[in-house]
Amino acid sequence: MLSNLCSFPQNQISYIIVIMTTLSQTYLDHPLIHHHHIVPLDFDSLRTIPDSHDWFNSSLETPSSSSHHHTNVNVSIPLIDLTDPNAISLIGNACETWGVFQLINHDVPVSLIERAEGETRRLFDLPMTRKLKALRAPGDVTGYGLPRITPFFSKYMWHEGFTIMGPSIGHASQLWPSNYQPFCDVMEEYQRKMKSLAEQITRSIFNYLKISDGANWLHSAGSTEAAACSTALQLNCYPRCPDPTRVMGLAPHTDTFLLTILHQTRTCGLQVFRDGFGWVPVAPVPGALVLNVGDLFHILSNGRFPNVLHRVVVDPTRRRLSMAYFYGPPPDFCVSPLYDPPESPCYRSVMVKDYVRLKAKNLENALSMIRL
Repeated sequence: MLSNLCSFPQNQISYIIVIMTTLSQTYLDHPLIHHHHIVPLDFDSLRTIPDSHDWFNSSLETPSSSSHHHTNVNVSIPLIDLTDPNAISLIGNACETWGVFQLINHDVPVSLIERAEGETRRLFDLPMTRKLKALRAPGDVTGYGLPRITPFFSKYMWHEGFTIMGPSIGHASQLWPSNYQPFCDVMEEYQRKMKSLAEQITRSIFNYLKISDGANWLHSAGSTEAAACSTALQLNCYPRCPDPTRVMGLAPHTDTFLLTILHQTRTCGLQVFRDGFGWVPVAPVPGALVLNVGDLFHILSNGRFPNVLHRVVVDPTRRRLSMAYFYGPPPDFCVSPLYDPPESPCYRSVMVKDYVRLKAKNLENALSMIRL
């Protein structure tokens, strides 16, 4: 079942949580292998696809790949109304069958989402010379740059991003020396709302899985434990592309933590992979947020919840923006599979920060390394 901290007595847990490292520090302690300083392209100035971004002859599939991994427009992921009396069962079933769903009638104000999207647009509208002032340092994870998974692929992605962990004032003041406060205020408010929604959905899933204890960070709202949960906000921009069949906006991957909550603009691009169906587009629904299961919920559910593989393709005429909020337990929290005898655990227990380290070195094989 789900446990608190690996190998520590109960009376030591509160002390350990207080002194534990933050998520940002965890990433700094476990940098990516083969990491080097990668500077995004000025996509607006390009009229052809540079070889560094041309996936057509790559060993990995392209957006127009073989029929085995075709795009299936005849199916769609579940759409759930959070005010539905059966919402808990619907959410649990969606996690178990798809690993992803769209959520409407959540408690995040549309006006706040629109303001956050506006600030995201304002960021990516900046000239490249200004955005590079907030370029993330080698080995760091916050600020402006390319996806963290970039070093694992032979080609670069048609993407630029901005990562926030904690206060954003440091990088924001580099982008807008005299007008950074609106960005900071909106992003902080947006993260608070996303965190509240993530906690609500996590509780619902715990109820579905019949987990009643063992999650101090979730049951201690407003405490040091709650504040120490692993969260990040990733702002994404996928510029329009002269030949989208040759590029990848975001390469296929799974997310690391419990849940990802995504707001996407009206331009299509997100796709999820499901066995038997292939790549399924996630069409934007007005007012809806996309939630998907990450690796840690896959471990916690003992494999019942698929950690959904997803990717992003790009558009020839329209830029696509999205805002992804990642939510998980504190770095020192130990995630254990929930199972009932005679069922056996599929994975060994793992501390969040140790799993971050595994995935930093083994993007596709991290789960197999803890499989029993």
